Amino acid sequence: MANVEYKKRIADQLLREQLEAAGMVLIQGPKWCGKTTTAEQIAQSVIYLDNPLQKKAYLLMAENNPAMLLEGATPRLMDEWQLAPQLWDAARFIVDRRAGKGHFIFTGSAVPIDNNILSHTGTGRFAWLTMRPMSLWESGDSNGNVSLGDLFNGQEVAGISPNQTLDEIAFFLCRGGWPGALGLSRPTTLKLAENYVTAICQNDISRVDNVSRDAAFTRRLLRCYARHQGGQVPTSTLQADLSATDDKTMSENTLAAYLSALRKIFVLEDMPAWNPSLRSKAAIRTSDTRYFIDPSIATAALGIGPADLMNDLNTFGLIFETMAVRDLRVYGDALGGDVFHYRDSNGLECDAVLHLHNGNYGLIEIKLGGDTLIDEGAKNLKRLSDKIDTTRMKAPSFLMVLTAVGAYAYRREDGVLVVPIGCLKD
Repeated sequence: MANVEYKKRIADQLLREQLEAAGMVLIQGPKWCGKTTTAEQIAQSVIYLDNPLQKKAYLLMAENNPAMLLEGATPRLMDEWQLAPQLWDAARFIVDRRAGKGHFIFTGSAVPIDNNILSHTGTGRFAWLTMRPMSLWESGDSNGNVSLGDLFNGQEVAGISPNQTLDEIAFFLCRGGWPGALGLSRPTTLKLAENYVTAICQNDISRVDNVSRDAAFTRRLLRCYARHQGGQVPTSTLQADLSATDDKTMSENTLAAYLSALRKIFVLEDMPAWNPSLRSKAAIRTSDTRYFIDPSIATAALGIGPADLMNDLNTFGLIFETMAVRDLRVYGDALGGDVFHYRDSNGLECDAVLHLHNGNYGLIEIKLGGDTLIDEGAKNLKRLSDKIDTTRMKAPSFLMVLTAVGAYAYRREDGVLVVPIGCLKD
Protein backbone atom coordinates (compact mmCIF):
# COMPACT_ATOMS: atom_id res chain seq x y z
CA MET A 1 0.00 0.00 0.00
CA ALA A 2 3.06 2.29 0.04
CA ASN A 3 2.95 5.54 -1.88
CA VAL A 4 6.03 6.04 -4.11
CA GLU A 5 5.85 9.81 -3.48
CA TYR A 6 5.80 9.40 0.29
CA LYS A 7 8.19 11.68 2.16
CA LYS A 8 9.80 9.74 4.99
CA ARG A 9 8.89 10.65 8.54
CA ILE A 10 10.62 10.18 11.88
CA ALA A 11 7.44 8.37 12.97
CA ASP A 12 8.10 5.60 10.42
CA GLN A 13 10.70 3.90 12.58
CA LEU A 14 8.77 4.59 15.79
CA LEU A 15 5.70 2.89 14.31
CA ARG A 16 7.70 -0.16 13.25
CA GLU A 17 9.20 -0.45 16.72
CA GLN A 18 5.83 -0.15 18.43
CA LEU A 19 4.24 -2.76 16.17
CA GLU A 20 7.00 -5.15 17.21
CA ALA A 21 6.23 -4.46 20.87
CA ALA A 22 2.42 -4.27 21.00
CA GLY A 23 -0.65 -5.87 19.51
CA MET A 24 -2.12 -2.52 18.45
CA VAL A 25 -0.66 0.94 17.93
CA LEU A 26 -2.75 4.10 18.23
CA ILE A 27 -1.40 7.00 16.15
CA GLN A 28 -2.90 10.29 17.28
CA GLY A 29 -2.33 13.87 16.24
CA PRO A 30 -3.87 16.81 14.36
CA LYS A 31 -5.63 16.53 11.03
CA TRP A 32 -3.44 16.84 7.93
CA CYS A 33 -0.22 15.93 9.77
CA GLY A 34 0.20 12.64 7.86
CA LYS A 35 -1.02 9.97 10.30
CA THR A 36 -2.99 7.97 7.75
CA THR A 37 -0.34 8.20 5.05
CA THR A 38 2.37 7.06 7.46
CA ALA A 39 0.23 4.15 8.62
CA GLU A 40 -0.55 3.18 5.01
CA GLN A 41 3.14 2.55 4.36
CA ILE A 42 3.08 -0.52 6.59
CA ALA A 43 -0.61 -1.51 6.79
CA GLN A 44 -1.70 -4.55 4.78
CA SER A 45 -5.42 -3.73 4.86
CA VAL A 46 -7.44 -0.65 5.78
CA ILE A 47 -10.89 0.64 6.75
CA TYR A 48 -11.53 4.38 6.35
CA LEU A 49 -14.33 4.95 8.85
CA ASP A 50 -15.03 8.48 7.62
CA ASN A 51 -15.56 7.36 4.00
CA PRO A 52 -18.92 9.04 3.25
CA LEU A 53 -19.99 6.22 0.92
CA GLN A 54 -19.57 3.55 3.62
CA LYS A 55 -19.54 5.44 6.91
CA LYS A 56 -23.13 4.60 7.85
CA ALA A 57 -22.61 0.88 7.20
CA TYR A 58 -19.31 0.86 9.06
CA LEU A 59 -20.79 2.53 12.14
CA LEU A 60 -23.75 0.15 12.14
CA MET A 61 -21.39 -2.80 11.90
CA ALA A 62 -19.22 -1.37 14.69
CA GLU A 63 -22.29 -1.17 16.89
CA ASN A 64 -23.47 -4.73 16.23
CA ASN A 65 -20.41 -6.76 15.21
CA PRO A 66 -17.17 -4.77 15.60
CA ALA A 67 -14.98 -7.87 15.23
CA MET A 68 -16.06 -8.18 11.59
CA LEU A 69 -14.53 -4.79 10.78
CA LEU A 70 -11.26 -5.97 12.29
CA GLU A 71 -10.98 -9.00 10.00
CA GLY A 72 -8.31 -8.65 7.32
CA ALA A 73 -4.60 -8.80 6.59
CA THR A 74 -2.45 -7.39 9.37
CA PRO A 75 -1.37 -4.85 10.35
CA ARG A 76 -4.96 -3.71 9.72
CA LEU A 77 -5.47 0.04 9.72
CA MET A 78 -8.62 1.56 11.23
CA ASP A 79 -8.58 5.21 10.17
CA GLU A 80 -10.45 7.81 12.30
CA TRP A 81 -11.28 5.05 14.77
CA GLN A 82 -12.76 7.51 17.29
CA LEU A 83 -15.93 7.51 15.17
CA ALA A 84 -16.54 3.93 16.36
CA PRO A 85 -14.90 3.61 19.81
CA GLN A 86 -16.45 0.13 20.24
CA LEU A 87 -13.54 -1.05 18.10
CA TRP A 88 -11.15 -0.44 20.99
CA ASP A 89 -12.47 -3.22 23.21
CA ALA A 90 -13.02 -5.49 20.22
CA ALA A 91 -9.38 -5.06 19.20
CA ARG A 92 -8.23 -5.66 22.76
CA PHE A 93 -10.23 -8.91 22.87
CA ILE A 94 -8.71 -10.10 19.58
CA VAL A 95 -5.17 -9.14 20.60
CA ASP A 96 -5.60 -11.14 23.81
CA ARG A 97 -6.36 -14.25 21.80
CA ARG A 98 -3.95 -13.94 18.88
CA ALA A 99 -0.31 -14.86 18.93
CA GLY A 100 2.33 -12.31 18.04
CA LYS A 101 2.32 -8.54 17.81
CA GLY A 102 1.44 -5.83 15.29
CA HIS A 103 -2.15 -6.74 14.51
CA PHE A 104 -3.80 -3.31 14.32
CA ILE A 105 -3.04 0.36 13.68
CA PHE A 106 -5.66 2.85 14.82
CA THR A 107 -5.36 6.48 13.69
CA GLY A 108 -7.35 9.44 14.98
CA SER A 109 -7.36 13.23 14.87
CA ALA A 110 -9.47 13.52 18.03
CA VAL A 111 -10.02 11.61 21.25
CA PRO A 112 -13.31 9.63 21.47
CA ILE A 113 -16.45 11.53 22.41
CA ASP A 114 -17.15 9.22 25.34
CA ASN A 115 -14.16 7.64 27.03
CA ASN A 116 -16.53 5.60 29.21
CA ILE A 117 -17.14 3.37 26.18
CA LEU A 118 -13.58 2.11 26.60
CA SER A 119 -13.98 -0.55 29.30
CA HIS A 120 -10.30 -1.50 29.14
CA THR A 121 -7.32 0.83 28.90
CA GLY A 122 -5.30 -1.48 26.68
CA THR A 123 -2.37 -1.55 29.09
CA GLY A 124 0.15 -4.16 28.02
CA ARG A 125 -1.55 -4.67 24.67
CA PHE A 126 -1.67 -1.26 23.02
CA ALA A 127 0.98 1.37 22.32
CA TRP A 128 0.59 5.08 21.64
CA LEU A 129 2.36 7.22 19.06
CA THR A 130 1.76 10.97 18.74
CA MET A 131 2.45 12.52 15.33
CA ARG A 132 2.89 16.21 14.78
CA PRO A 133 3.31 18.30 11.64
CA MET A 134 6.66 17.83 9.92
CA SER A 135 9.88 19.13 11.41
CA LEU A 136 12.21 21.05 9.10
CA TRP A 137 14.37 17.92 8.79
CA GLU A 138 11.39 15.92 7.56
CA SER A 139 10.19 18.60 5.14
CA GLY A 140 13.69 18.90 3.63
CA ASP A 141 14.34 22.40 4.98
CA SER A 142 17.09 21.29 7.37
CA ASN A 143 20.26 19.65 6.08
CA GLY A 144 20.62 17.62 9.28
CA ASN A 145 24.30 18.37 9.80
CA VAL A 146 23.83 18.53 13.58
CA SER A 147 22.28 15.51 15.30
CA LEU A 148 20.80 15.87 18.77
CA GLY A 149 21.49 12.19 19.30
CA ASP A 150 25.18 12.79 18.60
CA LEU A 151 25.24 15.69 21.06
CA PHE A 152 23.78 13.48 23.79
CA ASN A 153 26.52 10.97 22.99
CA GLY A 154 29.18 13.60 23.57
CA GLN A 155 30.19 14.21 19.97
CA GLU A 156 31.51 17.61 18.93
CA VAL A 157 29.23 20.00 17.07
CA ALA A 158 30.32 21.26 13.69
CA GLY A 159 28.23 21.88 10.65
CA ILE A 160 27.41 24.21 7.82
CA SER A 161 23.79 25.32 7.77
CA PRO A 162 21.69 26.16 4.70
CA ASN A 163 22.22 29.77 5.83
CA GLN A 164 18.55 30.54 5.34
CA THR A 165 17.37 34.13 5.42
CA LEU A 166 14.87 35.49 7.93
CA ASP A 167 12.39 35.76 5.06
CA GLU A 168 12.72 32.02 4.38
CA ILE A 169 12.22 31.22 8.07
CA ALA A 170 9.17 33.51 8.11
CA PHE A 171 7.72 31.52 5.24
CA PHE A 172 8.36 28.21 7.04
CA LEU A 173 6.46 29.56 10.06
CA CYS A 174 3.44 30.56 7.98
CA ARG A 175 3.51 27.42 5.82
CA GLY A 176 3.78 25.10 8.80
CA GLY A 177 4.74 21.46 8.72
CA TRP A 178 1.69 20.16 6.86
CA PRO A 179 2.77 17.53 4.30
CA GLY A 180 0.10 18.68 1.83
CA ALA A 181 1.61 22.18 1.74
CA LEU A 182 5.02 21.11 0.43
CA GLY A 183 5.85 22.06 -3.13
CA LEU A 184 2.96 24.46 -3.57
CA SER A 185 3.21 28.13 -4.47
CA ARG A 186 3.53 30.60 -1.61
CA PRO A 187 0.00 32.05 -1.98
CA THR A 188 -1.54 28.57 -2.11
CA THR A 189 0.48 27.40 0.88
CA LEU A 190 -0.62 30.34 3.01
CA LYS A 191 -4.23 29.80 1.97
CA LEU A 192 -4.04 26.21 3.26
CA ALA A 193 -3.13 27.44 6.74
CA GLU A 194 -6.02 29.91 6.66
CA ASN A 195 -8.38 27.10 5.61
CA TYR A 196 -7.09 24.93 8.44
CA VAL A 197 -8.03 27.56 11.02
CA THR A 198 -11.43 28.06 9.39
CA ALA A 199 -12.09 24.30 9.59
CA ILE A 200 -11.19 24.35 13.29
CA CYS A 201 -13.62 27.18 13.97
CA GLN A 202 -16.49 26.10 11.75
CA ASN A 203 -16.48 22.33 12.27
CA ASP A 204 -13.76 20.55 14.19
CA ILE A 205 -14.17 22.20 17.60
CA SER A 206 -17.86 21.22 17.64
CA ARG A 207 -17.53 17.79 16.05
CA VAL A 208 -15.00 16.58 18.61
CA ASP A 209 -17.72 16.01 21.22
CA ASN A 210 -20.92 17.00 19.38
CA VAL A 211 -21.22 20.21 21.41
CA SER A 212 -22.16 23.23 19.32
CA ARG A 213 -19.58 25.99 19.78
CA ASP A 214 -19.44 29.56 18.50
CA ALA A 215 -17.18 29.77 15.43
CA ALA A 216 -16.57 33.51 15.78
CA PHE A 217 -15.62 33.14 19.43
CA THR A 218 -13.32 30.23 18.59
CA ARG A 219 -11.50 32.41 16.06
CA ARG A 220 -11.09 35.19 18.63
CA LEU A 221 -9.83 32.64 21.15
CA LEU A 222 -7.22 31.31 18.71
CA ARG A 223 -6.09 34.89 18.02
CA CYS A 224 -5.87 35.55 21.76
CA TYR A 225 -3.92 32.33 22.31
CA ALA A 226 -1.52 33.32 19.56
CA ARG A 227 -0.77 36.57 21.37
CA HIS A 228 0.05 34.66 24.55
CA GLN A 229 1.97 31.70 23.09
CA GLY A 230 5.25 31.07 24.79
CA GLY A 231 3.87 32.47 28.07
CA GLN A 232 2.54 30.87 31.24
CA VAL A 233 -0.72 32.80 31.37
CA PRO A 234 -3.69 31.36 33.32
CA THR A 235 -7.13 30.89 31.82
CA SER A 236 -8.32 33.96 33.74
CA THR A 237 -5.85 36.11 31.79
CA LEU A 238 -7.14 34.75 28.48
CA GLN A 239 -10.69 35.46 29.63
CA ALA A 240 -9.81 39.04 30.59
CA ASP A 241 -8.10 39.59 27.24
CA LEU A 242 -11.11 38.28 25.35
CA SER A 243 -13.56 40.32 27.43
CA ALA A 244 -11.63 43.51 26.75
CA THR A 245 -12.25 43.20 23.00
CA ASP A 246 -15.65 41.49 22.91
CA ASP A 247 -19.09 42.41 24.22
CA LYS A 248 -20.03 38.72 24.39
CA THR A 249 -18.20 37.37 27.43
CA MET A 250 -17.68 33.71 28.30
CA SER A 251 -17.35 32.31 31.80
CA GLU A 252 -14.01 30.86 32.78
CA ASN A 253 -15.56 27.39 32.84
CA THR A 254 -16.90 27.80 29.30
CA LEU A 255 -13.53 29.09 28.12
CA ALA A 256 -11.84 26.08 29.74
CA ALA A 257 -14.22 23.80 27.82
CA TYR A 258 -13.24 25.48 24.53
CA LEU A 259 -9.55 25.03 25.37
CA SER A 260 -10.15 21.39 26.27
CA ALA A 261 -11.85 20.80 22.91
CA LEU A 262 -8.90 22.38 21.07
CA ARG A 263 -6.53 20.06 22.92
CA LYS A 264 -8.66 17.04 22.05
CA ILE A 265 -8.24 17.82 18.34
CA PHE A 266 -4.51 18.45 18.86
CA VAL A 267 -4.55 22.15 17.98
CA LEU A 268 -2.99 23.15 21.30
CA GLU A 269 -0.06 21.39 22.92
CA ASP A 270 1.10 23.20 26.03
CA MET A 271 4.51 22.54 27.54
CA PRO A 272 4.84 21.29 31.14
CA ALA A 273 7.33 22.74 33.59
CA TRP A 274 10.67 21.09 34.35
CA ASN A 275 11.44 20.36 37.99
CA PRO A 276 15.19 19.81 38.46
CA SER A 277 17.19 19.45 41.67
CA LEU A 278 18.74 22.83 42.43
CA ARG A 279 21.35 24.13 44.82
CA SER A 280 19.35 27.32 45.37
CA LYS A 281 16.01 27.69 47.16
CA ALA A 282 14.30 29.46 44.26
CA ALA A 283 10.68 28.38 43.82
CA ILE A 284 10.10 26.67 40.47
CA ARG A 285 7.06 27.85 38.55
CA THR A 286 4.80 24.94 37.59
CA SER A 287 2.42 26.57 35.09
CA ASP A 288 2.33 25.13 31.57
CA THR A 289 3.61 27.23 28.68
CA ARG A 290 1.04 27.99 25.96
CA TYR A 291 1.81 26.61 22.49
CA PHE A 292 0.07 25.62 19.30
CA ILE A 293 1.09 22.30 17.79
CA ASP A 294 2.27 24.18 14.68
CA PRO A 295 3.28 27.83 14.15
CA SER A 296 1.09 28.24 11.04
CA ILE A 297 -2.03 28.04 13.22
CA ALA A 298 -0.79 31.11 15.09
CA THR A 299 0.02 33.13 11.98
CA ALA A 300 -3.27 32.20 10.30
CA ALA A 301 -5.23 33.03 13.47
CA LEU A 302 -3.53 36.42 13.64
CA GLY A 303 -4.07 37.00 9.92
CA ILE A 304 -0.40 37.67 9.24
CA GLY A 305 2.09 36.46 6.64
CA PRO A 306 5.86 36.44 6.14
CA ALA A 307 6.04 40.15 5.33
CA ASP A 308 4.19 41.02 8.54
CA LEU A 309 6.64 38.95 10.57
CA MET A 310 9.58 40.71 8.94
CA ASN A 311 8.08 44.02 10.08
CA ASP A 312 7.47 42.82 13.66
CA LEU A 313 10.49 40.91 14.94
CA ASN A 314 9.02 40.57 18.43
CA THR A 315 6.07 38.57 17.09
CA PHE A 316 8.47 36.79 14.73
CA GLY A 317 10.54 35.63 17.70
CA LEU A 318 7.53 34.32 19.61
CA ILE A 319 6.20 32.33 16.66
CA PHE A 320 9.68 31.05 15.79
CA GLU A 321 9.81 29.66 19.32
CA THR A 322 6.64 27.67 18.56
CA MET A 323 8.27 26.16 15.46
CA ALA A 324 11.46 25.34 17.35
CA VAL A 325 9.46 23.62 20.10
CA ARG A 326 7.54 21.63 17.47
CA ASP A 327 10.79 20.39 15.95
CA LEU A 328 12.36 19.61 19.32
CA ARG A 329 9.28 17.56 20.25
CA VAL A 330 9.50 15.57 17.01
CA TYR A 331 13.22 14.93 17.52
CA GLY A 332 12.65 14.18 21.19
CA ASP A 333 10.16 11.44 20.29
CA ALA A 334 12.83 9.77 18.14
CA LEU A 335 15.35 9.95 20.98
CA GLY A 336 12.99 8.85 23.73
CA GLY A 337 12.52 12.16 25.48
CA ASP A 338 10.16 15.02 26.31
CA VAL A 339 10.41 18.79 26.11
CA PHE A 340 9.85 21.02 29.14
CA HIS A 341 10.12 24.68 30.11
CA TYR A 342 11.91 26.13 33.15
CA ARG A 343 11.09 29.27 35.08
CA ASP A 344 11.76 30.15 38.72
CA SER A 345 10.83 32.85 41.22
CA ASN A 346 14.03 34.76 40.47
CA GLY A 347 12.95 35.28 36.86
CA LEU A 348 15.44 32.80 35.38
CA GLU A 349 13.96 30.97 32.39
CA CYS A 350 14.99 28.34 29.89
CA ASP A 351 12.90 28.06 26.73
CA ALA A 352 13.25 24.30 26.32
CA VAL A 353 14.70 21.37 28.23
CA LEU A 354 14.97 18.20 26.14
CA HIS A 355 14.96 15.50 28.82
CA LEU A 356 15.52 11.89 27.75
CA HIS A 357 14.01 8.98 29.63
CA ASN A 358 17.51 7.78 30.60
CA GLY A 359 18.05 10.96 32.64
CA ASN A 360 20.22 12.84 30.14
CA TYR A 361 19.06 16.31 29.18
CA GLY A 362 20.02 19.39 27.22
CA LEU A 363 19.22 23.02 28.03
CA ILE A 364 18.11 25.09 25.03
CA GLU A 365 17.45 28.79 24.52
CA ILE A 366 15.59 29.80 21.33
CA LYS A 367 16.60 33.04 19.59
CA LEU A 368 16.23 34.57 16.15
CA GLY A 369 19.99 35.15 15.98
CA GLY A 370 22.50 37.96 16.28
CA ASP A 371 25.36 38.33 18.73
CA THR A 372 23.38 40.20 21.39
CA LEU A 373 20.55 37.65 21.58
CA ILE A 374 22.97 34.72 21.44
CA ASP A 375 25.02 36.21 24.29
CA GLU A 376 21.84 36.72 26.31
CA GLY A 377 20.74 33.12 25.73
CA ALA A 378 24.17 31.72 26.59
CA LYS A 379 24.25 33.71 29.82
CA ASN A 380 20.87 32.31 30.89
CA LEU A 381 21.95 28.76 30.10
CA LYS A 382 25.13 29.11 32.15
CA ARG A 383 23.22 30.57 35.10
CA LEU A 384 20.74 27.68 35.11
CA SER A 385 23.44 25.07 34.62
CA ASP A 386 25.36 26.44 37.59
CA LYS A 387 22.24 26.10 39.78
CA ILE A 388 21.73 22.39 39.13
CA ASP A 389 22.69 20.10 42.00
CA THR A 390 24.81 17.51 40.18
CA THR A 391 25.06 15.39 43.35
CA ARG A 392 21.37 14.58 42.87
CA MET A 393 21.02 14.56 39.08
CA LYS A 394 23.21 14.48 36.00
CA ALA A 395 24.87 17.58 34.64
CA PRO A 396 23.38 18.76 31.31
CA SER A 397 24.69 16.94 28.25
CA PHE A 398 24.86 20.25 26.38
CA LEU A 399 23.82 23.89 26.47
CA MET A 400 22.48 25.20 23.17
CA VAL A 401 21.25 28.45 21.68
CA LEU A 402 18.99 27.37 18.82
CA THR A 403 18.78 30.16 16.25
CA ALA A 404 16.63 30.97 13.23
CA VAL A 405 19.57 32.06 11.07
CA GLY A 406 23.30 31.52 10.89
CA ALA A 407 25.88 30.11 8.52
CA TYR A 408 27.46 27.59 10.91
CA ALA A 409 26.85 25.50 13.99
CA TYR A 410 29.70 25.96 16.44
CA ARG A 411 30.78 25.83 20.08
CA ARG A 412 31.51 29.11 21.84
CA GLU A 413 34.48 29.59 24.16
CA ASP A 414 32.13 29.25 27.15
CA GLY A 415 31.07 25.80 25.88
CA VAL A 416 27.60 26.85 24.73
CA LEU A 417 26.57 25.51 21.33
CA VAL A 418 25.05 27.80 18.71
CA VAL A 419 22.99 25.83 16.20
CA PRO A 420 20.81 27.23 13.36
CA ILE A 421 17.55 25.33 13.15
CA GLY A 422 18.23 24.64 9.46
CA CYS A 423 20.95 22.13 10.30
CA LEU A 424 19.27 20.30 13.20
CA LYS A 425 17.84 16.76 13.25
CA ASP A 426 17.12 14.01 15.76
